[in-house]
Formats: sequence, structure tokens, C-alpha cells
Amino acid sequence: MSGYFATRAARRRGITYGLLVLASIGLMAMSSNPLVHELQRGVAFAFRPLQAVIDGFGRGATSIAGALAEIDELRTTNEALRLENERLRNENRQAEELRRENELLTALLQLRNGFEYQTVGAAVIGRESSEFRRVVTLEKGALDGVELGDIAIAAGGAVAGRVVEVGPTYSRVLLISDTGSTVIGQLATSAATGEVVGQLGGSLVMSKIDSAVEVVIGEEVVTAGIELAGGIRSPFPKGLLIGTVVAVERDPNEVVQTAFLEPAVDLEHLEYVLVILDYDGGLPPPDEQPTTCDPTDGGTLPDSEQPCVTPTPPPLPTPTARP
Repeated sequence: MSGYFATRAARRRGITYGLLVLASIGLMAMSSNPLVHELQRGVAFAFRPLQAVIDGFGRGATSIAGALAEIDELRTTNEALRLENERLRNENRQAEELRRENELLTALLQLRNGFEYQTVGAAVIGRESSEFRRVVTLEKGALDGVELGDIAIAAGGAVAGRVVEVGPTYSRVLLISDTGSTVIGQLATSAATGEVVGQLGGSLVMSKIDSAVEVVIGEEVVTAGIELAGGIRSPFPKGLLIGTVVAVERDPNEVVQTAFLEPAVDLEHLEYVLVILDYDGGLPPPDEQPTTCDPTDGGTLPDSEQPCVTPTPPPLPTPTARP
């Protein structure tokens, strides 16, 4: 037994163990004492507010940790919802654009089915809208049958312009809103005619209207399609919608009046057109142009294959009164 306490460390451990045993026995003996119970209750009562504070702090810390976790989860959920909403908005925009394009193409198809001329549909792929020029480029050209002078129309049978340049796979159309464009227009009510030209800003001016004609605001103007003697035809087919009268300018001292038109189609945002392929406007080919019927003047007789016209004789001079 003495071997266990041979060293100082062993003796220290033994003494410590003995003291702990004695202290345990003493505490067990004291725990059954009523005074000790009262002391325990007193200490517990004294420390109860501190315990409540500690418990509240613990619950608060737990609540804060839970709130932070919920906030992070909500942030993740909100980001996912934002991305989903953005995707749905993009799909809605694409669907709306497809719907709008489908309506435009459907309107052109309906116009084409009820049109008397042969046409080809074309999309606008380029636009020149400088201060003085209103020209659009189409995706169809000579390989598709488009020729110089062909007329381009938009939905509703509204005239858009005339082809002024043709390439193998493209063509360029001078819009009627260009300052260099001139169309003979006709008022729908009175059938009076006038020259429709483009002007800066995209509006149209119809000039040289007979001042005796009443021009009504809101009246439609269509292409006159006038055919002159000698086989000369208007470059534009008859009856294409040009625009609507929005203002009239009258001068009591003039024999003509001027009307201002709003184009029937938004030429600044033109997207699709139909190009008329089989309308022959302007002068006929040289071999079909009529000549004089006088054989001595190099012409041909009326019964020949080539038509001829009889020239109008010059007016006789007015006789002057003798003094």
C-alpha cells in the first residue's frame, strides 16, 4: 500500500482524491438539511432574473439566426422568381411580336388573294431616312421577277412607292413620302385630281386641285391611274389608297387649291410589302408606241400591225380685220 504514495505526485493525487470524497460526503449530508434547501431556493430566486435574461438572449439569438436563414432563403427564392418572370416577359414579347407579324402577313396574303395583279411579297431589310430621302431596301430583286418601275403596296392596298433600283437579290423603293416622288391622286368624292408629292416630315401635299371642287376633311385620296392618248399609262395602277385629307389650303385669288394628306400606311415603320410584277405603266415599249398614220411621214397605215394616231391639225390663224 505504501508503494502507491512513494512519490510526491502520487501522494498529491491521493490527498486530492481524499478531499474530493470528503467534500462529496459533506455535500450529501448538507443537501438533506432544511437550511440548505432554503439557501438553494434563495439563490435560485436571486438568479431567476439573470436566468430569464440569459434564456431570452438565447431565444433571441436563435430567432435572429432563424430570421437570417429565412432572409437568405427568401433572397434565393426571389432571385429565382425574378429570373422566371424575366423569362416569361421575354417569351411574351416574342409571342406578341410573332402575333403582330402574323397579322401583317395575313393582311398582305388577303390583299394578294383579292388582287388583280401578280405580286411577290418582300420584307424591308434596309431604310434610308435622311432629311431629303425616303427609300427602303427590299429582300427581293430581279431573280424574283422585280423590275425597275414596279409598284410596292402595303396592307389595305395602300401605295408605298416605286422601285427605282434593282439588283439580283434586292431592290430599292422610293417611297411616296420622298420629296422627289409625284403621284397623280384622285379625291374619292368628287373624282378631282391633283399632284401628290412628299415633303419633309413624312406628310403628303396634294396640289393643283380645281378650286371649284369642295375638298372634305377626312376624304380619301387614291391613285388616279390616268391613261393618256397614245398608250401612255400612269406609273401607278388606278385605285390604290394614298392617304386621307387632314387640311385644306385655299387661296381666293388662285384657280387651284392644296390639300395636305396623312399617308394611309406608316411609311416610316414599313416592314412588309407586295410588289406588283405585271403592271406596265408609263410609256409603252418603242416598238409599241403609236406613230403617225401618214405613210409619207414614216408612219404606217391603221390596218398594219403597228397602231398609229392621226396628228391633230394646227389651229387656223385668226383673220385680222382690214382697216
